[in-house]
Amino acid sequence: MLRVTIWNENRHEQNDETVARIYPRGMHGAISEGLEPEGFSITLATLDQPEHGLTEELLQNTDVLIWWGHTAHDEVRDEIVERVHKRVLEGMGFIALHSAHYSKVFKKLMGTTCSLLWRVADEKERLWVVNPAHPIVQGIDRFFELEQEEMYGEVFDIPEPDELVLLSWFQGGEVFRSGCTFRRGHGKIFYFRPGHETYPTYHNANVIRIIANSVRWAAPVPDLIIPAPSYGPWPSQEPVPVQV
Repeated sequence: MLRVTIWNENRHEQNDETVARIYPRGMHGAISEGLEPEGFSITLATLDQPEHGLTEELLQNTDVLIWWGHTAHDEVRDEIVERVHKRVLEGMGFIALHSAHYSKVFKKLMGTTCSLLWRVADEKERLWVVNPAHPIVQGIDRFFELEQEEMYGEVFDIPEPDELVLLSWFQGGEVFRSGCTFRRGHGKIFYFRPGHETYPTYHNANVIRIIANSVRWAAPVPDLIIPAPSYGPWPSQEPVPVQV
């Protein structure tokens, strides 16, 4: 059984009545509810818990960490960022949702500013599947639409993705790389764009299907043997005799 931790800063749900009505159990609760039929073992964690809910023990027992953050990126303690970063390099999967592109963890993994064009559009988003053979989009049609979403547009300052899976188009004409995969160390990372807090995006069946698929894709490979690094002496620099 895959062990999934869903982390959410959980601030909008406490301070905005609109968000609280859409997500009475928090966005993390809605995602968890959507993923329940998948048979994952799910743990919820939030910013205001001790150690932000991300203890060493929990992370060691997490196969995939899902992250949503927005207004409180700077409140995430650096030692927790280092802890998560280390686990990703060791093989834990990491799924960054929506505004998590600006989280300390995602920026550290990418090594770039992760900045982008932004507009509260309150308009339709069409997500095109541009890599239909990828396991993350299995069960998804060639595109699907969200009637209301926030606009993210290019240029998106990230490294070239290992794989581009989804591309968004907005009514204003902007486009955005909305489903991107990366590998860092032994860990797999998926960035998935939709999820503005004032829209019911995490109640959408296609969005939940993609998150579920990405959990399975990002999970560590069972029984994979990763040898410990070996730092032996340098090979001899003496010339090797050549036989004629």
